[in-house]
Amino acid sequence: MKILKFGGTSVANAENIRRCIAIVESKSDSTIVVVSALGGITDLLQHTAILASERDSSYMSSYTTIENRHLEVVRALIPVANQAGVLSNVIRQLNELETLLQGCFYLGELSSKTKDVIFSFGERLSSFIIAEAFKFRAADCVHVPSGQLIKTNNRYGRAVVDFAMTDQLIQDYFAKDKHAIYVMPGFVAESKDGQITTLGRGGSDYTAAIVAAALHAADLEIWTDVSGIFTANPKVVKQARVIEQISFQEAMELSHFGAKVLYPSAIEPILPKKIDMYIKNTFEPNSNGSLVTHASLDDNRIVRGISNVDNIALMTLEGPGMVGVAGISKRLFEVLAKEEINVVFITQASSEHSICFAVTKVDAHRSEAVINDEFAFEIDYGKVRPVQVELGMSIVAIVGNNIKSHQGVSGKMFSALGRNNINICAIAQGASERNISAVILEKDAKKALNVLHEAFFEEVTVQVNLFVMGVGNVGGKFLEQVYNQGDFLREHLKINLRVIGVANSKQMLFNEEGLDTEAIKTLNETGVPMQGYAFLEQIKELNLRNSVFVDNTANQGVAMSYESYLRNSIGIVTCNKIACSSTMEYYRSLKFLSKKYSASFLYETNVGAGLPIIDTIKNLVASGDRVQEIQAVLSGSLNFIFNQYDGSKPFVEVVKQAQAEGYTEPNPYIDLSGVDVKRKLLILARESGYGYEDSDIKVKSFLPERCAEVQNVEQLFEILANEEAHFKALLDKANKKGAKLRVVANFKKGEATVELQAVDGTHPFYQLEGKDNIVLFYTDRYTEQPLLIKGAGAGAEVTASGIFADVIRIANKLN
Repeated sequence: MKILKFGGTSVANAENIRRCIAIVESKSDSTIVVVSALGGITDLLQHTAILASERDSSYMSSYTTIENRHLEVVRALIPVANQAGVLSNVIRQLNELETLLQGCFYLGELSSKTKDVIFSFGERLSSFIIAEAFKFRAADCVHVPSGQLIKTNNRYGRAVVDFAMTDQLIQDYFAKDKHAIYVMPGFVAESKDGQITTLGRGGSDYTAAIVAAALHAADLEIWTDVSGIFTANPKVVKQARVIEQISFQEAMELSHFGAKVLYPSAIEPILPKKIDMYIKNTFEPNSNGSLVTHASLDDNRIVRGISNVDNIALMTLEGPGMVGVAGISKRLFEVLAKEEINVVFITQASSEHSICFAVTKVDAHRSEAVINDEFAFEIDYGKVRPVQVELGMSIVAIVGNNIKSHQGVSGKMFSALGRNNINICAIAQGASERNISAVILEKDAKKALNVLHEAFFEEVTVQVNLFVMGVGNVGGKFLEQVYNQGDFLREHLKINLRVIGVANSKQMLFNEEGLDTEAIKTLNETGVPMQGYAFLEQIKELNLRNSVFVDNTANQGVAMSYESYLRNSIGIVTCNKIACSSTMEYYRSLKFLSKKYSASFLYETNVGAGLPIIDTIKNLVASGDRVQEIQAVLSGSLNFIFNQYDGSKPFVEVVKQAQAEGYTEPNPYIDLSGVDVKRKLLILARESGYGYEDSDIKVKSFLPERCAEVQNVEQLFEILANEEAHFKALLDKANKKGAKLRVVANFKKGEATVELQAVDGTHPFYQLEGKDNIVLFYTDRYTEQPLLIKGAGAGAEVTASGIFADVIRIANKLN
């Protein structure tokens, strides 16, 4: 005997019902088919009944929808010549339903008993129609009213089954009544005195499990609209996959914590009988689905699945009067039990000073009232504080039989959540150690599920979500590298970079599934206005795991917003030097926040573009060395300018060339004035462990005094053109000495300077070509021969490569 249950989506319409019929007809054994109401009908019945009880005449419109849905299915499944008898029966039942709704309307009430009768029509109608569809196909089929076989008490809404009587009735019926196919309504039962009752949430699954257990079936098949039990909710976690085999205990835990494909009630009857359960997809009948089994599983997977429950209220009862007092817990949970309030989560501090528990949101205010009433005396005398209620919570849980035999599982879970700024409000782990549960903010639930799934099921590949500010010169090259290297990163480094958001000074564009190159090209046309902190707010709203903000601008306002990103555990990669060269207080704050919120803050490209200068200092300091002196050419743009300026063309034309080739800042005055080099030297001094401020670095400008008054780039170029004699004189003086002009940054014995120098052929800086940078570090270890770093220090491509390298560093840290 085969027992198959089909859910609401599986029987939502005639086309889907035909799929179910084909599945049943493929079975060679006698088959019991348990069906739910047509998809959406149970909710519609509830809505209609409530409208009627509130004397809202629009209930009739809702009733008409119910009527039409069933009549349409009959007409689609049964040929016209065979419809009369079926339609007559369906219409009779619908008329009965209409009469009940009219009664609710006239009386203005809806009792629990009446609810059960009204709600039962969904399954009663669908099962009758489906049985008739089988008969039309010449199948040996009978419609079995489940109320004749499943007997309960009179607890309407959640009736309790009398298993002794029910098992006997089921066994007797199927022993004497032999047919190929039996169709039964799920969810519906009868009390011992013949009143219609219902079996509550998951009632159709429960019905099928009751029948399977009574008949000692080999297995039970639950047919639904998904291909089994997933490692996580596939609607939330795109990488979720089907669990091919799972133990009953694990399935019970997952179903308790919100795995919608399976209800705990469906497990209870078959668990002691060791009856296996298959979860199958009506729309992909050839898929393997999931097997829920009592047999031992051979694999060593630690975590089998991840689940969550939303709409949770976290409640805390605490106070000094609870310590060492017997019976506090009994009184607390007894008063909730009397109100039929289900507690879904409990934890208590070992100090006995507080008890923390969770209930569903709908029960929160009622729970608060009855608890405060129960402990009114203790509250009045300050022994216990009024119960605290925190709404907007969710429970996330990892489930697996092997959790108890592996160390560090909880640490891995909580560190993964912590890295992504997901605050844990409460923690619980049962004595069986089969699940670890945490209460978090509901707004973080989606991110938490993805973070945990990545930690326990996708350890090979880490996903990093990028939000890129500035998509022009450097930003454009960076995005080009991200897309060009995507396949290589996934295959060789197991890193999946996704560009989720981009912005320029005017527009911003987001796509949670990722932006491709074509979409980014439409930023100015399809983006939304970029104002204030709008970019950050959108990143916070998306709340994606492993989020990294990439700043390709030279904007002060953006640099001053870094604290807000770090406080939200959003990593930062930046070539913008303003943040690290601002006040020492701000610099230290960024470092502190980066550690506090586990958010990476990387800025290798602040000095030397793609050269590993900052990273080298960090390694020297970390190893115990100390930097004593720095000599450096830190401006690739200035080095390019003075290498190109030979007197054959005006100085201003060389500056324009450097700007056109992307070597200078958008405003070349920042380079020419020495401000850019000053910032870089300040950053190097700070990274070396010196608490320097901007004022501690002296800049000896080589520009004419008039340049200090410039208001814009055009005015700067005009002055440079008029002052050509000044620059020619500097060049001629150097040429007479056989020297070359270099803007040199010096740090030694507490003094830091930036100035234009004429270096002769013996100096390491003399042969410096093009846009190269060079840095000499003299340290406690490198005393006579300095540590030298040299290479291209300007240009969009090399700067972008440095930014890209920082992003990879973050990804490797997460992996």
